[in-house]
Amino acid sequence: MFDTNYQKTLNLPKTDFPMKANLSQREPELLKKWEQGKLYQEIRKKSKGKKTFILHDGPPYANGHIHIGHALNKILKDIIVKFKTMEGYDSPYLPGWDCHGLPIEHQLFKELKTHKSQVACGDFRKKAHQYAMKYVGIQREEFKRLGVFGDWDNPYLTLTPEYEYWILKSLAALNQKGYIDRGLKPVNWCFECETALAEAEVEYEDHTSSSVYVKFKVTNPEYVWTRPSGKDVFLLIWTTTPWTLLANVAVAVNPLFTYHALDVGNEIFIIEKNLAPSLLAKAGIGEFHIFNKFVGDQMTGIRYAHPFGILDNCKVVTADYVTREDGTGLVHTAPGHGQEDFKTGLKYGLKVLMPVNGRGIYTKEAGKFEGQHVLKADEEIIKDLDQHGLLFTQENIQHTYPHCWRCHNPIIFRATEQWFLKIDHQNLRDRLKEAIKTRVQWIPPSGQERILGMVEGRPDWCLSRQRYWGVPIPALVCQGCGGKHRLFTEVIESLAEIVRGQGSDSWFQKDLPEILPQGFVCPQCRQNNFSKTFDILDVWFDSGVSWQAVVKSLLNLKSPADLYLEGSDQHRGWFQSSLIPSVAIDGRAPFAGVLTHGFVVDGGGRKMSKSLGNVISPQDLIQSHGAEILRLWVAASDYPEDIRISPEIVERLVDAYRKIRN
Repeated sequence: MFDTNYQKTLNLPKTDFPMKANLSQREPELLKKWEQGKLYQEIRKKSKGKKTFILHDGPPYANGHIHIGHALNKILKDIIVKFKTMEGYDSPYLPGWDCHGLPIEHQLFKELKTHKSQVACGDFRKKAHQYAMKYVGIQREEFKRLGVFGDWDNPYLTLTPEYEYWILKSLAALNQKGYIDRGLKPVNWCFECETALAEAEVEYEDHTSSSVYVKFKVTNPEYVWTRPSGKDVFLLIWTTTPWTLLANVAVAVNPLFTYHALDVGNEIFIIEKNLAPSLLAKAGIGEFHIFNKFVGDQMTGIRYAHPFGILDNCKVVTADYVTREDGTGLVHTAPGHGQEDFKTGLKYGLKVLMPVNGRGIYTKEAGKFEGQHVLKADEEIIKDLDQHGLLFTQENIQHTYPHCWRCHNPIIFRATEQWFLKIDHQNLRDRLKEAIKTRVQWIPPSGQERILGMVEGRPDWCLSRQRYWGVPIPALVCQGCGGKHRLFTEVIESLAEIVRGQGSDSWFQKDLPEILPQGFVCPQCRQNNFSKTFDILDVWFDSGVSWQAVVKSLLNLKSPADLYLEGSDQHRGWFQSSLIPSVAIDGRAPFAGVLTHGFVVDGGGRKMSKSLGNVISPQDLIQSHGAEILRLWVAASDYPEDIRISPEIVERLVDAYRKIRN
């Protein structure tokens, strides 16, 4: 019968007649019969020897019950696999799960009601393993209930010793080819999770920031004068992150722009000429005259005082990324807090100030602001600027700001020592673009331009994470080299063999002499005085090398797979994290085709959220109507676009199903 409780929950139209097919009761019986009869295995036997078609499953995180987006994805895959099987192909489906990383850590910490600093690494790794396996079991049954055929008894799991072996083997191959490097660079940093984040782990959400225009006092005003004036001269900058002003080391100007030194009465301000009138009007300044003019290239001799006295003799530099779109045409530059700023710092040999620790707290280098959290310090910083006569004007602005994908807190850019995969080593970026354009079919075709743009502008891949739950990066601190962190291919290979038999806990449990190759010494200093490091690999690297661990190893097939099928957000996620190591190691893409689907939204096109009360779970739909209604919804959808679902849409599908059945 129709579930009246579910009807009330979703405000469905009242109906008095039952689903005569009684799907919610009949389907489990049918699934049980198929499983007992080993239907999937029989299909495999019948297909043996035929030409293969491999749809490689992107692994979901084992960190909760499946949602409606999971159902859409798995049903689409099942339809394609069954269709290709009926077409005469041998099309096995090997499901998998992503079992490491921050998504699982975050959920487990929530359940334990504790924090990273409050647990021991070894104990937590055991709990994380149990947690992941618990949800592998739960999700497996939920996916099977959708009627999805696959080798559910033998899925691939990124936490198994065999899979971890291939993760380390892939890292060793990349290191051997020179792709892996350690360096000080600004990275996306979550102070709540206390770890670096990759681009794919960042989401952009609405945020209110303090927008401030700040006066940097020029210390060699004679450089600006055409004649002595006796007035203070200021460079005028704009920023929406006042907390980064403590790490300022330079001001960037566009070398081709024209800048005016404007006499406004008691002071002289230097501003890009086109932006000056509206900016001065914003501060209530109506009268001014041009004191001098400069092209940006002529301003590099100007020096100014750090607004908080942290650094002496700051200077003006040039940068092509400075625009006239907003601000003042002069960009506050803090190499420790931004990718473009960091590149400018390298070009001009600027100091990298980093007065912020991993928890987002100012260190003693921040002087009077020591101990304050950076995102709570803006008010005090603005007040201090105002008291010292350096605040020109201030306003609050609403804009999109990067947030952590797991804890959903705002993140910061923070320069730290990390392990990176170099995207431009051996011309890799261009080879990636060539593979995208010539070796892969993108469905829909717009996917090609989407991923091309992302690869074109992406920075080096930050591989290291300061977390507990994952595959370790077996880097060593070499005391003979002055305490430098080094990553040796021989050590990675040695650990890989141990992990294959005993799992990745080996790195944390064993002493170094048990892990290092016999007689191993540092090639640089010829000594063997080492200690371990404990960063883990980015979870996207785990799933990104599944073409090695699954397609080539478990399925014993040649790469590339015929098809990867995921949501359109994976252009910046799994598609890239798979493509990069595959092209670097094997010289080709891991997929011949990539198909993407949209997101599931409500009947009005809004994103589903608990706060809006518009979430529809696949479990509720199955209980009330049966999985076949869910499968009919998927089959009837224009899946490249966002797919709508609502109580009214469900009722129309139910009615359509009755007509089809009758």
